[in-house]
Formats: sequence, structure tokens, C-alpha cells
Amino acid sequence: MRHPELYGYFFEDLKVGMSATVSRTITETDLRNFSGVSGDTNPMHLNEEFARETAFGGCIVHGMLTASLISAVVGTKLPGPGCIYMGQTLKFLAPVRVGDTVYAKATVKELVTGKNRVVLDTICTVGSSVVIEGEATIKVPSRS
Repeated sequence: MRHPELYGYFFEDLKVGMSATVSRTITETDLRNFSGVSGDTNPMHLNEEFARETAFGGCIVHGMLTASLISAVVGTKLPGPGCIYMGQTLKFLAPVRVGDTVYAKATVKELVTGKNRVVLDTICTVGSSVVIEGEATIKVPSRS
């Protein structure tokens, strides 16, 4: 294997129950940049006058922007560099607003030996509120 120092955890290093977290306070710039990159210009996210008339009473952050913090945990911490996303389920449970600090956490739920896959419980919270929950399946490199 070339450059093993660039990799995160190898499959053999993982244990059920291991977890990692990243956090980010969502800014107006984050929201606008995500909208531009994704092409999602839904006025629910960008037009306060429009959004004020909805059930949320104002603009909310794109759900997928919030969910992308799960990708940050997976790609940088657990399992980390070298892993490949194979699937992700998401349940959006509460809105996130500009200025909220989101904590995204991934916890090893299951190890699939022979396929070098790990199943992670994933969750995003703002304060004590769960805003997203789901499950990810990740292919992890082997040490051998």
C-alpha cells in the first residue's frame, strides 16, 4: 500500500462502539455557497419574506448541507481518509437555522468481515435536539 500515513482507520482497527464527532456553526455564507454549488435555490432557504409565511416561520438551512457534516466525520475521522461511502439513510427531524452549531456524530454499529464494510449510526444535533438521524455503510481499506 502506498502512503499508509495518509489513511484513517483500517478495517482491522475498528471496533463496535467507536465514535467521532465534528461540529460547525452554520453561517449565511455556508448557506449561500451550498445553494450555489447544489443549485438548490428553494426560497425556503434564501427568501426570508417567503419563508416567514411557512410552518417554519423563517429560512431554514438545506437539509443536505446539514447532512454533509456526516460526510465530514466519515471522510476525516471515522473511518477517515481512504474510506468510500456506499450508502446513507437520513431522517430529517427538525430544522437548522443560520447561526446554529451542528454536531455530527458517527458510531460504529456493525463490522462486516470479509467485505471490509462498516455500518455506522449517524446523528446530527443542535443543542439537545436531534435534527437528523440515519445509518451509513462504508467500505474501509484493509491493512493487508
